[in-house]
Amino acid sequence: QVQLVESGGGLVQAGGSLRLSCIASGRTFSTYAMGWFRQAPGKERESVAAITRGGSTYYTDSVKGRLTISRDNAKNTLYLQMNSLKPEDTAVYYCAAGALASSSGVSKPHSWGQGTQVTVSS
Repeated sequence: QVQLVESGGGLVQAGGSLRLSCIASGRTFSTYAMGWFRQAPGKERESVAAITRGGSTYYTDSVKGRLTISRDNAKNTLYLQMNSLKPEDTAVYYCAAGALASSSGVSKPHSWGQGTQVTVSS
C-alpha cells in the first residue's frame, strides 16, 4: 500500500478552474495505476479519470474535454486539472492507487487518499 494525500480543492464559480494534487509516499508510485474518483452527496462514488503506469489516460464521458489527469513519477504526484467546471462537478474528490487503469477507472484500488472538497457555484 501507499499513503496518498490530496490537496487543491476549494470553492470556484461555474466556468472556473482548479488543479488537484495527490502526493504519494514511498518509492513505488511509478509502479501503480492511478485514478481520481468523486462522490457527491447522496450519490455513489464514481470514477472520473485514470492513468496507467505508462501514461495512457481514460475519462468518464461527463468530464471529457474539461478534466485532464497526469502524473509526475519523479515527484510522486498525481494531478487533475479541472477546467470549465460545472455545478454538477461538486463532490469530494479522492485519488487512488491500484493494479490497472482502464475506461472503467482504476481496478482493485488498494490505497485511497482522504479526499478534497470541490464546490462549484452557479
